[in-house]
Amino acid sequence: VPSQVIDMLPVVVVHGGAGHIPKERSEKSTTGVCSAVRAGYAVLQGGGSSMDAVVEAVSQLENNPSFNAGCGSVLNIKGEVEMDAMVMDGKTLASGAVSIVRNIANPIQLARLVMDKTSHVCLAGEGANQFARSMGVPEVPLESLITDYSRMRWKKNLEPGANPVACQMGKMGTVGAVAVDIEGNVASATSTGGILNKMEGRVGDTPIIGQSVEAASDLGLAYMKSRVDGLGGVVTVDPQGHWAARFSSLQMSWAAAQKNTLHYGLYTGEHFTQSIDEPR
Repeated sequence: VPSQVIDMLPVVVVHGGAGHIPKERSEKSTTGVCSAVRAGYAVLQGGGSSMDAVVEAVSQLENNPSFNAGCGSVLNIKGEVEMDAMVMDGKTLASGAVSIVRNIANPIQLARLVMDKTSHVCLAGEGANQFARSMGVPEVPLESLITDYSRMRWKKNLEPGANPVACQMGKMGTVGAVAVDIEGNVASATSTGGILNKMEGRVGDTPIIGQSVEAASDLGLAYMKSRVDGLGGVVTVDPQGHWAARFSSLQMSWAAAQKNTLHYGLYTGEHFTQSIDEPR
């Protein structure tokens, strides 16, 4: 591997969901992605794989009530949490996913177990929970995954005349992480509570392979806008360690770590940097 490539590796990039984040929550969102990216980067610096790093980063986001994943997930029509998560390993193209999972604190860790311990790609609903039990994954009370904020938004959206689209803007989409380790292996992980007051789980995003990280990101976002008038965001890395965080929505909290530097932002065009060792 050429020395300049080694110099760019390892790298990890995370996002906290694309959409509109109310001002009182945007600071927590930025702090949350920075702390998740630090955790993922520490794994890489300790010699961990890109897969270890993305699972660690996303676990941190699932454990943070500011995001629509894990313990901050939006509620379905019955006022319950049903979560989806997926991991993919660039080296082998192996992947693992879980859908409509309940009572699990870290669906991303369960998705990795599906990839590592079964011959399947995706387990859903009660089957996913049964698999979790067989793997010794502890179940948590449903209540422990529900925040006051999620419950308030759920109630608001049940009112006659509620506009689900406007309600949806408070906290959007998935959280995710991508990383490249020192060997040039790429991995990605995403996790979500799904769509506010949903009837059923949503289907995940489609990766677009083959351009530079910026071009692939912008192409995917342009396609989403032209075909379904959708706004979104994406974080991307390539095996050389080039990375991008792009979004067509008003905001997306994102952070990246590379060469002992922390990069982060929230609005289009915003890009702050500081040393990874600086106090938070």
